[in-house]
Amino acid sequence: MVFNSYTFIVFFILILILHNLPFSWKTKKINLLLASYIFYAAWNPPFILLLWLSTVVDFFVGRALYTQQNKNKKKVLLVVSLIGNLGMLCFFKYGGFLLENFTQLVNLAGIDFHPAKPNIILPAGISFYTFTTLCYTIDMYKQKSKPVKSILDFSLFVTFFPHLVAGPIVRPPQLVPQFETPRQATQKQMVEGLFLISLGLFMKVVLADSMLSATANDVFGAKGILPTLDAWMGVLAFSGQIFFDFAGYSTCAIGVAACLGFVLPQNFLYPYAAIGFSDFWRRWHITLSAWLRDYLYIPLGGNRKGSFRTYINLMLTMLLGGLWHGANWTFVVWGGLHGFYLWVEKAIADFRKDKVVPIAVAPAGEVGVLGPVPEIFKPKTLRNFSIALFTFFLINVTWVFFRASTFTKAWDLLKSMFGFAHTGEPLLNTLAILKVSIIVFFMVMAHWLLRNTKVLEVIPKLSWWFFGIIWAVIIILLIWSQESSSSFIYFQF
Repeated sequence: MVFNSYTFIVFFILILILHNLPFSWKTKKINLLLASYIFYAAWNPPFILLLWLSTVVDFFVGRALYTQQNKNKKKVLLVVSLIGNLGMLCFFKYGGFLLENFTQLVNLAGIDFHPAKPNIILPAGISFYTFTTLCYTIDMYKQKSKPVKSILDFSLFVTFFPHLVAGPIVRPPQLVPQFETPRQATQKQMVEGLFLISLGLFMKVVLADSMLSATANDVFGAKGILPTLDAWMGVLAFSGQIFFDFAGYSTCAIGVAACLGFVLPQNFLYPYAAIGFSDFWRRWHITLSAWLRDYLYIPLGGNRKGSFRTYINLMLTMLLGGLWHGANWTFVVWGGLHGFYLWVEKAIADFRKDKVVPIAVAPAGEVGVLGPVPEIFKPKTLRNFSIALFTFFLINVTWVFFRASTFTKAWDLLKSMFGFAHTGEPLLNTLAILKVSIIVFFMVMAHWLLRNTKVLEVIPKLSWWFFGIIWAVIIILLIWSQESSSSFIYFQF
């Protein structure tokens, strides 16, 4: 079930009615849990068994980890959780990838080995709920928080349908306490939640799907060399598409939760206004970058073991972050490019003797490799804006590897973008070029102008009639554009 479907609208209305009836709080939580399983079962019902298995194992293992005093037994319990969670993830997401690469290696060694291609179906959102349960058991091992008392609360924490298949990646202290006492949306929460749902659907349906996806698909699906303008339009279209698609989902998720009286963490903060790549990862997929920081970068040693180890830990974090996105070497290169850009930023900071670490992997309160993010009206705003545009330019280069299915296609597109090959026949018409140019221009400008605020902070500053006009336009455009219910891009991750 996807947010941008009529089925979900009916489903959500029923959930809202049930949640606001005079039932006991326990009954309401059971209703939400059953609704979450129904929401997930709409893709493939048997995969609910994986959710149950992950939930039950980690609930009891987590409790045992917290109370266990014997260090050796504690490590064994942690290994059980890691094997259970990462084992499922590796099998379903990386099984075919690992077998394919193993086959190529043994064939290079002269061994004729050609196994049957496995027919493995990837469960929707497995990366997201695996990271959700992993952070719980790791926190229990380190005794960072107390174990969840009720298996009902823990089950709801894992499967809560707004964040289940594409985030935000929540942690127990962010959501579990909200299940302990009755929750019902206030009038303010309900209005804000419904507006966020409308805005998220507008970003997905109108901008990502109706306006940008066709151009991105045409360019990345083209064969051979393209004219430079067409190549850049296709990459810029995908840059806008993936932001509006993923940020649209997160906005819907936060809005849906708000309508039920719950609060989910922010996942995007105008990333295309980032001043450098450390700032980008402070703004793009915030909950993933924070997860990688706390559960990968810092355990590897972070910046505590010298400059050389910091560079290594940073690159390893970004490479594994790239691999998390998909079972393809192109995603690893995408992560490696981000790691390289962060290396350059850190080298500049070290040269300037700035004692900081990257925002993307820095503990809360620390600043990024380019120093504190400047306010929009501080001096040298034009300089900061220029850096932001250059950062956006480099981000688009990385998106080529993220979107391209093969290195050959990525290389052909890069050659087209930078004029290193004879140009082919024009692919895009004038309307498509104008459409992408206008949307991307206004997207970047909106990110820059709003970079230090949030949507819900802007709304109270607007007059009620102007806010009503904006909302009405969003709804009208949604109705006109609702011609499909395509899945969100990050469902495949």
